[in-house]
Amino acid sequence: MSLTIHGIPASRAVRPLWAATELGLDFVHVPTPFQGGATRRPEFLALNPNGHIPVVVDARPEGEVVVWESMACALYIARHHGQPDGRSITPVNAREDAEALRWSFWAVNECEADALTVLMHRLVMPAERRKPELAAAAEKRLVVALRVIERHLQTQQARGESHLAADRFTVADLCVASVLNWARVARGLMAAHPLSHEWIVRCTERPAHLAAKALGEA
Repeated sequence: MSLTIHGIPASRAVRPLWAATELGLDFVHVPTPFQGGATRRPEFLALNPNGHIPVVVDARPEGEVVVWESMACALYIARHHGQPDGRSITPVNAREDAEALRWSFWAVNECEADALTVLMHRLVMPAERRKPELAAAAEKRLVVALRVIERHLQTQQARGESHLAADRFTVADLCVASVLNWARVARGLMAAHPLSHEWIVRCTERPAHLAAKALGEA
């Protein structure tokens, strides 16, 4: 089997790159940017007709599997390339699998757009193009989501578990932290949710995440 991941770390493609790196997989990275027309070429559109990164291509004995949508890519890699041994990011039972699924969908639906708005208008965009009022409104909406995850982490802590789905880092943490990491520039929001902030930092400072992000510098 061989695994190929199309995309760049400075995008949602960091999710499958991070997952593959956490698992120590031997994979091919095709650094496909989201700008400049690379995702509109016929050969790329044949993989993902939406013209977006990331795309994972898994050459398996039974035939090639193509996955797109970043959360789906990360979950797929964890499920089909990891070992459910209680040490890796792969869920070991139905409960952990359910946690990975629900928190990943939750992050996309409840957090991603606002977290990206905060990142763009607080940090990434040139100062003259930023709209602080958009960032402020997004931060206000994120309070609701952060309150949810803060309470969940409190519950997890009470039961002796340090992460979203277990007492270890799993693909659930990877998917959600990859989204909420964008909102870390909202210092007031993070200060108001200390457990969440500490958990985000713990996740994103993992060696595999740093190594995956460094792929963009190679």
